[in-house]
Amino acid sequence: MSKSQLFARLGFLAALLFCFFVGLDMMSLSFKLFGKGLAEELIMRTANPFVGLFIGVLATSLVQSSSTTTTMTVGLVAAGALTIEGAIPIIMGANIGTSVTNTMVSLGHVTRPEEFRRAFAGATVHDFFNWLTVLILLPLEIAFGYLESVARYLEHLLDGVGGIQPHNPLKMVVRPVAKGLSEITGESGFLTLLIGIVLLFFALRFLVVLLRKLASDQAELFLHRTLFRSALTAIGGGIVVTVMVQSSSITTSVVIPLVGAGVVTLEQLFPFTIGANIGTTITAMLAALALGEPAAVTVAFAHLVFNLTGTALIYPVKFIRAIPLTMARWLGDLACHNRFLAGVYIATVFFGLPVLLLFLTGAIG
Repeated sequence: MSKSQLFARLGFLAALLFCFFVGLDMMSLSFKLFGKGLAEELIMRTANPFVGLFIGVLATSLVQSSSTTTTMTVGLVAAGALTIEGAIPIIMGANIGTSVTNTMVSLGHVTRPEEFRRAFAGATVHDFFNWLTVLILLPLEIAFGYLESVARYLEHLLDGVGGIQPHNPLKMVVRPVAKGLSEITGESGFLTLLIGIVLLFFALRFLVVLLRKLASDQAELFLHRTLFRSALTAIGGGIVVTVMVQSSSITTSVVIPLVGAGVVTLEQLFPFTIGANIGTTITAMLAALALGEPAAVTVAFAHLVFNLTGTALIYPVKFIRAIPLTMARWLGDLACHNRFLAGVYIATVFFGLPVLLLFLTGAIG
């Protein structure tokens, strides 16, 4: 490959990534147009830990951003509209709901069975890790208040710190384009979502083709020797990238085409996803520090402690670490053989089941 061809392909890659990010942001905007008011109302209706958990799942699935849900939750706690005890399960649910975006992104590979198998497994390993963390920590929180106690202690250590405002350089570039396209549609939630999906699938279609051409043995070797050299470097990379873009949805979604193309394995992706989970806590943390309200800072710390504890309990232990990997591979195989099930999975886990349970418990209705 000549230098001119390489530069041309890298330029095309940059354009496709920009298109990809605009598509993601338009999807996020569309769900906010559909459901941000609903998300805020849901958060304020929390009554018990299980209701709070599924409110967090549904609210985050609606707005496609755990950062949005956790920041709103922190704001409500600061305003006295929500207790710390009520907020922590919502934060847990937000961790689960945030994986809806990369799971939807994996559908861009649905016409290519082997790619789809790998991409869907790569997306859902995030789901299973978050569910497993909740299964471990929610009973612990209900019984002993573990997260709240540790978070309160950390909040006392930072007493008096505040005034920090979050800064998202990627959104500064992408949001004006996404917002402009949304305004062309008259800020129609449906049309904004439709354009976002078209852009996303267009970008994914050509990203995989281009990544195959760029992913020479040397390129793969470079990735494997740097970002994915070890579990620690992958976790660190996930944290750093997510802190920079302030969105775990973007961080995890952008690597799904790499998994689909076979450049990154599921085992390499898993710790990177864990790092993204940890990195996404920064937005709520900065918002809480800016508000300067101790209860809000405690909730933000609870989110951080939740992700750090889940990582410490699950990833280092081989047989526990194997659970999300095995479940993701099984679901990837199942979805590959019957691709309709992939859509059913997303609709049920992120929307249908939370709505049903919230309706049965009277949280909505």
